Amino acid sequence: MRYRTLGSTGLMVSEIGFGGEWMDRSPEETLAVVRAAEEAGINILDCWMNDTTRRSNLGDALQELGSRGRWVIQGHLGSVTVDGQYTRTRDLDLVRPAFEDLLERFHTDYVDLGMIHYVDKVEEYERIVLGDSPFMRYVRELRTAGTIRHIGLSTHNTEVARRVAENPEIETMLFSVNPAFDMMPATDNLDDLFGDYTGVGEGGINADRAELYARAEETGTGITVMKGYAGGRLLDAATSPFGVALTPVQCIHYALTRPAVASIMVGFSTPAHVVEAVAYETASAEERDYASVLAGAPRHAYLGQCTYCGHCAPCPKGIDIPTVNKFYDLAALHNEVPDSVRDHYRALDAHAGDCIACHACEGRCPFGVKVADKMAAAAGLFGL
Repeated sequence: MRYRTLGSTGLMVSEIGFGGEWMDRSPEETLAVVRAAEEAGINILDCWMNDTTRRSNLGDALQELGSRGRWVIQGHLGSVTVDGQYTRTRDLDLVRPAFEDLLERFHTDYVDLGMIHYVDKVEEYERIVLGDSPFMRYVRELRTAGTIRHIGLSTHNTEVARRVAENPEIETMLFSVNPAFDMMPATDNLDDLFGDYTGVGEGGINADRAELYARAEETGTGITVMKGYAGGRLLDAATSPFGVALTPVQCIHYALTRPAVASIMVGFSTPAHVVEAVAYETASAEERDYASVLAGAPRHAYLGQCTYCGHCAPCPKGIDIPTVNKFYDLAALHNEVPDSVRDHYRALDAHAGDCIACHACEGRCPFGVKVADKMAAAAGLFGL
């Protein structure tokens, strides 16, 4: 298992994470899944669920294995039960006891990441996070007390996520990332992301989403990923917006190649599902290759856009072309190149200015990116 630093938190998290929402089975089945995840090296767990069964199953499994200390727990504030039903709220009379219940059922006195749960409207973000709301005062109290170690937020809306990336108080976000969603414009309606893809995104990655990833990388806002398989749609050619199916390994690789992404939360219901996901760690380049599949898809190709897939390698001058393109895309967001981006670029072993315009990489690029032109632009921007 490989580990990545989660933004500015300093936490090292496994690049394959555990989305615990399917742990509504027996305690014994949950224990088997948690044990399999631990044995695979997974160390980050997301628990947004409000119900007592899932919380108790997960918490009891961690207690039985004696492993609470090795897990980075991503626990949510604002996911509650009202009249037996899941409800999202900012009412402290409901939020406070629900969060205390989470701590109790996990047999712990803190969570590593206290996630402001499910904010998909800009107006709500500005009101509850930027405003002096009782909800946000409670979140800050928990952080001051050490009951939550870092503040995070979950959202599916690019506009909200962009504001999060600009807010130093929020160190991480749980965001929906997959090649289908990356073609979609910002929306405050989650159903839109699972709606009709016809005619959407022929130009490839939505510019706002590309800018979000780059900005989060720059500000040190770590991203953990949800909806990596687009609710399973990407795994079936009949439901995929591309008209072709991707594998779980290809979806995982796509998410993990986005800037700022540290871990993808995968939902497991059996130990076999854990094995299926962590197969990514030993998968070959061919097995991880989402780019060739998307490039040959009958619908919505990413023609002309770098997706950082790495097909362009090897470069005869040793240039890490995807990384150069990432730094260029990040720097291009600004009127002047940020010092931090320039320093990271200069630390590379080879630079865009070393490009000899042999064009060999362009013949390997599934998306027809004019790599030599990109290298020339990067050399001009960075002066190296």
